Amino acid sequence: MILVTGGAGFIGSNFVLDWFTHSDEPVINLDTLTYAGNMENLASLRGDDRHIFVKGDIGELSLVENLLARYTPRAIINFAAESHVDRSIHGPEAFIQTNIVGTFHLLEAARAYWDGLDPGKKQAFRFLHVSTDEVYGSLTSSDPAFTETSRYQPNSPYSASKAASDHLVRAYHHTYHFPVLTTNCSNNYGPYHFPEKLIPLMIVNALAGKALPVYGDGRQIRDWLYVRDHCSAIRRVLEAGKVGETYNVGGWNEKANIDIVNTICALLDELRPRTDGKSYREQIKYVQDRPGHDRRYAIDARKLERELGWKPAETFETGIRKTVQWYLDNQAWVDHVQSGVYREWMEKNYAGRTQ
Repeated sequence: MILVTGGAGFIGSNFVLDWFTHSDEPVINLDTLTYAGNMENLASLRGDDRHIFVKGDIGELSLVENLLARYTPRAIINFAAESHVDRSIHGPEAFIQTNIVGTFHLLEAARAYWDGLDPGKKQAFRFLHVSTDEVYGSLTSSDPAFTETSRYQPNSPYSASKAASDHLVRAYHHTYHFPVLTTNCSNNYGPYHFPEKLIPLMIVNALAGKALPVYGDGRQIRDWLYVRDHCSAIRRVLEAGKVGETYNVGGWNEKANIDIVNTICALLDELRPRTDGKSYREQIKYVQDRPGHDRRYAIDARKLERELGWKPAETFETGIRKTVQWYLDNQAWVDHVQSGVYREWMEKNYAGRTQ
């Protein structure tokens, strides 16, 4: 049995679903169900005894301790995090509480549990911490891609909080010999992505006839990783990763934001044309950039390929087509997640951003 935290969120829910396509090993899924956690993501597992869902926060030390004592998992995979840079700019405290304090409490509970295991189970136990490439800061167009030894230079409250959690995980290994693994991934995309991030927001807004807001000049570059590829990488690191090591996970797909938006528009022009015959590109609107916007991220994932034999299965072209088609086929899911709270956030974040 494994414990997955944040398993109702975007990446976490995809991981749980992917896990059960490869294994019958049960999963305890601990999620506090904030705005981004959605049990509809896991609807296909209703009634499945392999999936044990628990609503709760990783910061609730006694809850985590009780779960570990009751279910005795062989591994913990920590997806639980506040993850949206824009939200961290408007309200950083939640990021400090979840990403730093929450990770600390989770580590404390997990370390105490691990200390009490018999030698064989203690040797086999793993704590896999899922993090981001944003902890490394920003690159220029000519800089080499981030490696596992790149200097940490976080530039937003979100990335600073994730950097702090990474440091805690590293410290628990070096101080207590706690068996940790860390992955730092590039931008994920795919099914069940909450429509506040670039790709799902563009798809949802385009279909609704709304503006497609592009920050600044749109030339910010990110490496894009299809979420199911990320899930396979995590499974591989859990299976064979070396304790104490960090593995960067990337898709080898550096793309400028505006190129992503244009690709989405072209796919929608093909798959769901506008009734007036015009291109969705006409809905693109350049808006004021967000404060401190990092210019470029790029992941060098060669260590993961060299040491563990992993590489992504999807190209960006195959992954983005699957993603657009998923949103076209799952309009009910989109409608359900766009609650009043979501609308209030969109109005707050984009209010006053002039063209």
